[in-house]
Amino acid sequence: QVQLVESGGGLVQPGGSLRLTCVVSGSIFRFFNMGWYRQGPGKQRELVANITSGGSANYVDSVKGRFTISRDNAKNTVYLQMNSLKPGDTAVYYCKAESVFKAIGYWGQGTHVTVSS
Repeated sequence: QVQLVESGGGLVQPGGSLRLTCVVSGSIFRFFNMGWYRQGPGKQRELVANITSGGSANYVDSVKGRFTISRDNAKNTVYLQMNSLKPGDTAVYYCKAESVFKAIGYWGQGTHVTVSS
């Protein structure tokens, strides 16, 4: 059974930084494309950034230049480094693993990020 566990959320002031971590267990990590999503108050869940099994990354325009997604296949872990945080980044952040072999995805439980002074 594939499990994803996120951590690293919290309360941070505008302009601050956080690093989110998602650890995947139960399957071969390098065969997943990984993504970070977020759902702000009263908003739909949106893709923030993703990284393919080969390491290619993409970002939503609102976070380009501020967020960096990376993965460590040896540690079964994907990261989201978030810098220059804004109040608009406040959301629950979710990690998602998508198999490269079949149309199936797995979600983590989410981690809360609050950007406020």
